[in-house]
Amino acid sequence: MKDRCSPAEWQARVDLAACYRLVALYGMADMMANHISARVPDDENAFLINPYGMMYEEITASSLLKVDLEGRILASPDFGALNYGVNKAGYVIHSAVHRARPEVGCVIHTHSWASMAVSALDCGLLPITQTAMRFLKIGYHDYQGVVLDTAEQASLIEDLGTREALVLRNHGVLVVGRTCGEAFNWTHRLELACRAQLAAMSCNSPLRAVPQQVLEETWNNYQPGTRRPYGLMEWPALLRQLDRLDPGYRD
Repeated sequence: MKDRCSPAEWQARVDLAACYRLVALYGMADMMANHISARVPDDENAFLINPYGMMYEEITASSLLKVDLEGRILASPDFGALNYGVNKAGYVIHSAVHRARPEVGCVIHTHSWASMAVSALDCGLLPITQTAMRFLKIGYHDYQGVVLDTAEQASLIEDLGTREALVLRNHGVLVVGRTCGEAFNWTHRLELACRAQLAAMSCNSPLRAVPQQVLEETWNNYQPGTRRPYGLMEWPALLRQLDRLDPGYRD
């Protein structure tokens, strides 16, 4: 696929393939379910997404599908008899975000055990750790069934708003970022916040509350206007980690 796309698209493919490998490496994958997408830098109406049928640990830069906002496949490698296509739920969710949020470069949807558990709690994500305070203003989207109907896109986008993360009630989470590195950083931190909350709640001991003013100040410290964008430092190191383990994601 490298000879069939622009240098900018190829770089987006490499970063997105790395993101898939990292989500698997850090224990947030659900076999071949779920999806991560990246906007094509030189085509505002297209995004890259996984072929439905490949495991996250198998994804490479060349295996990703290029899809337009209407769900049409614009570019695909030859999968032979397997003939992989796009997960319908993936198209419905990711096309909605890329259409509504042009500043978003990457969208990550996961069904990790921790995020699913928190999504089923009426209290949602509690700001009981510094990491969770980063998500003080996280959004919530009520479950409406498997996301196969484009009619749900409007409420999904309304609930996401301008946030970086959304809890899909009784389902999982959705995270966005301007880059793959930023989106992965948010996703990893959200996963840690969910795991820490479940561990604390399992101790059957009162949870220590933090004053609202401190919560607000801590949340503000994590906002884009306050600090450098997430992923700038971590992403190159994460790519080096992948290169040590298996550089095949770059193929």
